[in-house]
Amino acid sequence: DSLTRCKTLNLNDFGYGLVRWRNEGFCAVGGSVFDIGAQTSTAINRIASGYPAEHAGPNSEQMNGNGSLMRVLPLVLWHVGSDAELVYLAMRQSLPTHGHIHSQLACAFYCLWARAVMQGRANPWQDAESRLWVIARESEIPSGDLDRVLDPSNAKTAYGSGYVLDTLWSARSVFESTQSYEDCVRSAIALGNDTDTTAAVAGGIAGLKYGLNGIPERWRSGLRGESIYRPLLEALIVINREMRV
Repeated sequence: DSLTRCKTLNLNDFGYGLVRWRNEGFCAVGGSVFDIGAQTSTAINRIASGYPAEHAGPNSEQMNGNGSLMRVLPLVLWHVGSDAELVYLAMRQSLPTHGHIHSQLACAFYCLWARAVMQGRANPWQDAESRLWVIARESEIPSGDLDRVLDPSNAKTAYGSGYVLDTLWSARSVFESTQSYEDCVRSAIALGNDTDTTAAVAGGIAGLKYGLNGIPERWRSGLRGESIYRPLLEALIVINREMRV
């Protein structure tokens, strides 16, 4: 909603939307909001009390939940600029709720991974890694933190938890070990723990690979909240076309 209205990433507008979401049910199916994570709740309280959204997200290493990773995919669908700009925006959109560099980098990498899938790259994960390292060397991204995010040992402990890096690597595991959208989402849920977020992150990548028709029709027809998502989807398509002209 914020991207299509503002036609840019406006963190304060987005932050105000988060407050409306919590207080009014804005963009929430049935107007009902439930299960707000402790970190996100703290951040929204700060924004509501007057904090600039850019500084509202808790940023200690212990505060690395997966909320900003779960929501970042629309940025990829909207953005038509360079990889470096996409990385910058992906990291920025994390700040209102998840300020730690690991959360920011997870969002940036996910966006590059998604872009590589959209472009039909043979090895999208590896392609995204290469792109992000190039961008990191040309910017102020700390190499040690990027090493931590992309450390292959993360795969050994991936079990679908709410920790941002575990969510990212769990999504990779189920995406690369399945051959359909449905199997990917079911495998993500089968990990247990933070099932909705793992399935959302993995399903986002799978949706880009398998397309709309790859999503079972019974799931699409049974999806709630069409009155919310349909106008947003149509606005996103329009603005994406405008930006590509």
